[in-house]
Amino acid sequence: MHSNIDKIPNFHIGNVPIFGEVILAPMAGFSDMPYRSICRELGSAMSYSEFVSTEAIVRHNEKTLRMLRFDPQERPVVFQIFGANPEVILEAAKKIEPMQPDIIDINMGCSVKKVSGKGAGAALLKSPSKIGEIFNLLSKELTIPVTGKIRLGWDHENLNYLEVVKAMQENGAQLVAVHGRTKQQAYKGNANWDAIAEIKSMAQVPVIGNGDVTCAADINRMKNHTGCDAVMIARAAIGNPWIFAGKDAEEVTLPEKLKMIRRHLTANLNFYDGDYGLILFRKHVVKYINSVYGARELRGQLVTATTVSEFEDIVKRAEENFVQL
Repeated sequence: MHSNIDKIPNFHIGNVPIFGEVILAPMAGFSDMPYRSICRELGSAMSYSEFVSTEAIVRHNEKTLRMLRFDPQERPVVFQIFGANPEVILEAAKKIEPMQPDIIDINMGCSVKKVSGKGAGAALLKSPSKIGEIFNLLSKELTIPVTGKIRLGWDHENLNYLEVVKAMQENGAQLVAVHGRTKQQAYKGNANWDAIAEIKSMAQVPVIGNGDVTCAADINRMKNHTGCDAVMIARAAIGNPWIFAGKDAEEVTLPEKLKMIRRHLTANLNFYDGDYGLILFRKHVVKYINSVYGARELRGQLVTATTVSEFEDIVKRAEENFVQL
């Protein structure tokens, strides 16, 4: 499916060649195998898992380990993990390495309180020396590249991103992905692309830029502004996997959207047990139909559908009745 014979890689992560420059961001509740596979097929250059807890991995939590399942067609595959204790992070990484990811990534950007409040995610940014220790341990003990995703700092008074990147690359990190906001900002305000450019100018490893890419045109704008090796897309990719093929949601026809809704739902039903696949699909479908005429009424029907056949009937009726705005 992804034949890269004769192609020149855009960049390498350690010894892993990366073909392409647009990547689906790891998003809790969204970056599961069904959706990653769709985005990968449409042009996302690699697949990041949802972030998983190192403590849960060490405890052999079945639900957590299920989140790391992937389709070989998705390669290169990145397992993203989060934790606060360097030894536990190492133990977890060694446990999942035999599952054969291409890369292991450390989440240092999650601003959610239940993660950062326990010293993991963005809380690690407060301690560049601890970050150095984590990367030192992992890069010595693992046989695959180790990377990290960061924010610019805890808040605007502590913009220590250059120090963090230095600690990472001096201790074996093979790539840094940067969300151009602080922990305190969460998803508010503007992403600071100048800071990403600053990181790129000093980094000795590839840099992925993330933040405020809302449409296909923003991909090149960010690349030109920051010089980054690739652009990572999060919220703008939900409901528009076509952004990885350079298309905005408004450019995708209603029949194309409905066909993708069916395909994505089928993949979800195959991946998850019972009705859970349908329940989890609801948050995707409301985004797919955003720019469709009559979206509000259609959304109301789809999110309250309790069976797959009811859901499919609604989609079929939509196909017959609705027109693209």
